[in-house]
Amino acid sequence: MPLDAICLAAVRHELSGKIAGYRIDKVQQPERDLLILSLRGQAEPFRLLISVGSGDSRVHITEHRYENPASPPMFCMLLRKYLVGARILSINQPPAERILEFELQAPDSMGVTTQKRLIIELIGNSSNIILVDGDGLVIDCLRRVGGELNDKRTVLPGLKYHRPPIQVGKVDPQAVSKEIWDKLYDEASCDKTAEKWLISVFSALSPLICREIVWRAYGQCDVRISEIEDGGDALCREFMNIVQIVNVNGFEPWSIADMEDSPRDFSFLRIGQYENLMQVSLAENFSAMLESHYTKSAQVSRMRQRASATTKTVKTARDRIVRKLIAQQLELEKTAQRDMFRQCGDIITANLHLMKKGQSMLTAQDFYCSENSMRDIQLNPLKTPQQNAAKYYKDYTKARTAEKYLIEQTKIGETEVQYLESVLEVIALAEGEKDLDEIRKELAQTGYVRENKQKSGKAKTAAPTPLRFKSSTGMQIFAGRNNIQNDLLTMKTALKSDMWLHVQKIHGSHVIISCKGTQPDETTLYEAAVIAAYYSSARHGSKVSVDFTPVRNVKKPPGGRPGMVIYTGFKTIVATPDEGLVNRLRV
Repeated sequence: MPLDAICLAAVRHELSGKIAGYRIDKVQQPERDLLILSLRGQAEPFRLLISVGSGDSRVHITEHRYENPASPPMFCMLLRKYLVGARILSINQPPAERILEFELQAPDSMGVTTQKRLIIELIGNSSNIILVDGDGLVIDCLRRVGGELNDKRTVLPGLKYHRPPIQVGKVDPQAVSKEIWDKLYDEASCDKTAEKWLISVFSALSPLICREIVWRAYGQCDVRISEIEDGGDALCREFMNIVQIVNVNGFEPWSIADMEDSPRDFSFLRIGQYENLMQVSLAENFSAMLESHYTKSAQVSRMRQRASATTKTVKTARDRIVRKLIAQQLELEKTAQRDMFRQCGDIITANLHLMKKGQSMLTAQDFYCSENSMRDIQLNPLKTPQQNAAKYYKDYTKARTAEKYLIEQTKIGETEVQYLESVLEVIALAEGEKDLDEIRKELAQTGYVRENKQKSGKAKTAAPTPLRFKSSTGMQIFAGRNNIQNDLLTMKTALKSDMWLHVQKIHGSHVIISCKGTQPDETTLYEAAVIAAYYSSARHGSKVSVDFTPVRNVKKPPGGRPGMVIYTGFKTIVATPDEGLVNRLRV
């Protein structure tokens, strides 16, 4: 569901208690429709996410780290000019509107304190971020709206800011008394369902809340006005209960997920209309609820879209090798008949004196069978008996040579499939465009794609470094983002005395505990195992076996693909992937 006006009021109330008085320390724009404001105050720092995407508009505190583009967009640079160092005085919301207005106190270029407003409009496809000065003039906006052919309001730099037009004909729920309710209900169409009537008459109420009001009143959601026998008293009672929650800020962050634990919806009150068909759980706060509902799924969706071409290339290469392996396996099975060719050659040679040229079949005693039975051997009538025997010997030699070659090629093919499967896992774990660039570079080095040579005038972006963590006891832990980083981390960067960890028998990151000549404590060892399990194909599993051994015991096999190693002298620890722990340890 979109973030409705009442849920937004709950978010505003929560944010006001946390970030009022904080200063804006940094401004980032990692995506076209996404802003991240780093805030600092007397308490812990926060990172405020502002999204105005058409399907995921929202404002909340986030712990997720986004990758910045190589060069910041112009709107980001403008916000940095005006907002860095600004103090948040208050957060306001017009009644029943999906708009937040951040009142700011910011120094100008001369160091004089001025008033600014950062206005966040979360209204579907028209969502926008607008910076307004103390006189109400637009400094700039993310999406400029205006022009001679535009019949809507104009939002352009230098013009007076005006709020979007209110919904005509709808009533603010907080302004409804019993008398107003009775009048509106008496005018209701009997053909409408109670849910549709609530949606059409009142502003700020989402379809989910309207259905919940009807369900709480009558035990079902599709009741028509004509079927209500109590004159709408129960409907009025539940409606007023919702209004009371809003009036006293009695909001609670409830998440709704399906039985497979996939996020489906959220609300500011407990939803009961789904009964046992959905899971309803109380989140820690509204920011955590919105983070869980939007941020993770949005990141997965964006990365899946960005990585689609690379994923397709890798899957195509993998499938081609798999088809080749199947054909090689069939050929290998045929080579198992090579002894039969040699035996036929021997039988023909033993019976040359009985054979004539032009003969198409030889029936002779099979001295390779213990029962001394007869064997029928096909002959080429255009060849002499000696030539037929030579042909069978040649087929035997060919099959024997082919077996050796096919066994070698099968092993190479299986290794390639394992490598490409590991690349697919790395793509699934990629966190940003830099990670994907590293993967494409790796595929170019291994010959699966053509190398994309950058133009000489284009600045090269720095390659991402391995993931860094600090254990609860203060030891440093590193994890490779891809196969090239895994090789670099294990074979070049890590000391021989450091501890190396990897999930057992499945694809995953190489994890290094920087020991500095000491043995890692049990807490650090377990936390490193959790990291190894999380950054592997067993991320969604439990009780994952993780091998660990000193780096000196890890070797690169001859001709091994990136990320492939062999290791000895290892022990095994069982760990369960824990995203919360991984995020807390990450530096």
